[in-house]
Amino acid sequence: MAVKVKLIAHTPNPENIIAASAKLCYSSAGIDSIQEKLTEEKQQKFLEMLMSLGHESPIEHVSFTFGIEGVSRSLTHQLVRHRIASYSQQSQRYVQLKQFEYIVPPAIENNEEAKKIFVEAMEKSQKSYDDLVKILIEKYVEEGMDEKVAQKKAIEDARYVFPNACETKIIATMNARTLMNFFHHRCCERAQWEIRELADQMLKEVKEVAPILFKYAGPSCVNGPCPEGKMTCGKVQEKREKYLNLIK
Repeated sequence: MAVKVKLIAHTPNPENIIAASAKLCYSSAGIDSIQEKLTEEKQQKFLEMLMSLGHESPIEHVSFTFGIEGVSRSLTHQLVRHRIASYSQQSQRYVQLKQFEYIVPPAIENNEEAKKIFVEAMEKSQKSYDDLVKILIEKYVEEGMDEKVAQKKAIEDARYVFPNACETKIIATMNARTLMNFFHHRCCERAQWEIRELADQMLKEVKEVAPILFKYAGPSCVNGPCPEGKMTCGKVQEKREKYLNLIK
C-alpha cells in the first residue's frame, strides 16, 4: 500500500499574506496601503529575499491541511512529535477493523523469506483481534451489557494486538514554519523511508500553491551545510539538486 497525500485546504494567497506581514515590520504605512502597493513582481522579489535570509516568523501566518492515507501507525507515532500542529487520526477504539490493511517495509517486501514471516504475523494479529472481540462481546453481553456498548468496549481492548504496521489515516494541519522544520528533519536521508516519502509528497503539494515560499524547503543541506556531522549521508549535492527541482 502506497502513501497517499492530498492538500485539502490552505490559507488563501499564502505568499501575499507572508510578504505583506513581513513588510509591515519595516513600514510606517497602513496594512491596506502595503497590500495595494504589493504587486506580484514586488511580492516575488521580497519573498525571495525573505526566504534566502531565513526570516521565518512571518510565515507562521499561513497554514496547510493534508489528508494522509496509506501510512503505518509507526509513521504517525513519529509525525505527531511535530507538536506545533493539529491532528485527527482514525480511531481503533471506535472503528472495528474487520480486515486491517498494513504497510510492508521495502526491505521485507523484496525478500521472499522475510515477507512470508511478516504476512503470517499480520494474519495472526487479525485472527487474534477477531477472537478477542468475539470473546469479550460475549462476556459483556452475559453480564447484561447492551450489545452495541459491548462491541465498543471489546474493540477498545482487542486493538492492543495490532502491530505498528497497521495502516491508518490522518488529517494534519501545520503552519508554514512548522512545515519547514518538518521538511528539514523528515526529507533528510537519515529519516526513516516511510516518513521521508510522506514528507516528499507533502512538499510537492505545497510547492504547487506556494513555490517561492517553499523554494529552499527540504533537508537542511538544501540551503546550507549538512548538520549531521559524521552521520552525513555524503550526498549533499545530489539532495540539493533533487529538492530544488522537486515537482509534483
